[in-house]
Amino acid sequence: MASTDTTHLAALAGAPPSLRTATADREAVATDRSGHRPATLPDGVVRATSVADVVDTLRWASAHRVPVVPRGAGSGLAAGASAHAGEVVLDLSGMDRILELRPADQVAVTEPGVLTADLDAAAHEHGLFYAPDPASAAYCSIGGNIATNAGGLRCAKYGVTRESVLGLDLVLADGRRVRTGRQTVKGVAGYDLTSLVVGSEGTLAVVVGATVRLRPRPDVTATLAAHFGDVGAAAAAASAITAARLQPSVLELLDEATLVAVDAARGTTLRAAGSAMLIAQCDGRGARADIEALGEVVGRFAAHWRSTTDPVEADELLAARRAGLPALERTGDVFIEDVAVPRSQLAAAVEGIAAISARTGVRIATIAHAGDGNLHPIVVVPRGESVTEGPAWEAAGAVFTLALRLGGTLTGEHGVGLLKRAWLRDELGDDSLALQRSIKAAFDPLGILNPGKAI
Repeated sequence: MASTDTTHLAALAGAPPSLRTATADREAVATDRSGHRPATLPDGVVRATSVADVVDTLRWASAHRVPVVPRGAGSGLAAGASAHAGEVVLDLSGMDRILELRPADQVAVTEPGVLTADLDAAAHEHGLFYAPDPASAAYCSIGGNIATNAGGLRCAKYGVTRESVLGLDLVLADGRRVRTGRQTVKGVAGYDLTSLVVGSEGTLAVVVGATVRLRPRPDVTATLAAHFGDVGAAAAAASAITAARLQPSVLELLDEATLVAVDAARGTTLRAAGSAMLIAQCDGRGARADIEALGEVVGRFAAHWRSTTDPVEADELLAARRAGLPALERTGDVFIEDVAVPRSQLAAAVEGIAAISARTGVRIATIAHAGDGNLHPIVVVPRGESVTEGPAWEAAGAVFTLALRLGGTLTGEHGVGLLKRAWLRDELGDDSLALQRSIKAAFDPLGILNPGKAI
C-alpha cells in the first residue's frame, strides 16, 4: 500500500491538534474487515475523544475541503470505512462512554465508540438487554451499528438497529450540532431524521451520541439445534417456520463449509450430525411451548433436532454460530456478502449460491439470519489472493444478481459501502438514486463526508 506526502495537512490553518500523519497511524485506519485493500493510505487520522474534537475537525475539514471518513471499530464488511490518499479518517472509537442508563425508562444514552456487547452487559445489570446483536458484538461499536443499520442474531424478533434508536446527537459536515428524535418511545414531530441517518454510512452526518431503547430481559429462553442432510432442507425448514406464523427470537443457518471450519477451529463435531444446521431460540414465558411447536415444523425436514433450556448449552450453540466467520477467516482471505431475499425464497437463494460456487470454482460458505431472509455468502480465497477482483469478485457479482432476481436486496445490514455501488442502480433505479443524492447534498453540500460510499 503506497504512502503519501502529508506535510500539507499540518500547514492548513486550524489543523486539529490530535491530527496524526505518521505512517503507522494511517496504516491502522486505512480499511476495515471487508477484504478491500486501498491502493494508498489516507493523509491522516484524528482520534476523537470528545464532541469538541469532532466539531473542530469538521469545521477545519469544511473550511479546507478535506474529505473525512468517519470510523468506529473498523469491523465493517463493505469497505464503508476504507480511506485513501486525499482523505482524513475521523476515528470515534475513543468516545466510548455510556452517558446514562435509565432502567425506569428502559433507555440508554451512549457515545458512538461503546462496544455493542458492553452496552448489552450494562443493561443486563438492570434486568434489561440491548436487542441488536451482530455476530461481531464483542468488537463492533454502537456508532458503526447505527451507520450500517446493523442487525444480528436477535433481529428475527426484535428488528435491526433502527428499531432501537430513539434519537441521535449529530455533527454536520460544517461542524454544526443537531439533535434528532427524542427520548420517548413515541414521537412524530417533524420528519424522521433519526431513521434517515441510521444506515446512511457516515455520508450525512457524524453520530456523536445516541439514545437507544432497552428491553426487559426474558424470564425464559429455549434453544433448538436441528441438523439436516443438505442446506436446501435447512433453508426450507426456516421458510416453513415463517409460514407457520412462528416467531423465534433467533433463527440462524450454517452450511456444511461453515460447520467444517467451526469444527476445525473449536474442536467440535457439528458436521458429523449433518451437512447443515439451524439454531433457533424462543424467549419469554411461552418459550418452552414455542420451541416445541417450532420443533414440530423443523422435524418434517431435519435428520434430527433437540431443544434445551440450559443456558450453558444455549451459549455454546450461539458461540458456534458467532465463530463462523472467524473460523472461515482462518482458512483464507474472505469477502462477506450480505444479501437478503423474501423468506419464502431462502431455499432458492442457498441452492443458487451453491450452484454459483460449483460453476465458478470459487469457494463460498453460507451463514444466514434465516429468520429474516438475510444471507451471508462468504467468498473464501487462498491467503493473499484478491477477493475484490478476478473470479472471486465475479462470483460475488453473480450472488448479487441472484438476490435481486429473487426479489431481494444487495445488503440487509452491512451497508453498500464502496464495494456494492456498481449494483445499486439495478436495485434502486435512476429516480430513487437521484433523490437520495439530493438528500446527501442537503446535508453535506461540499460532499466531504465519506465520499464515494453508500450512494
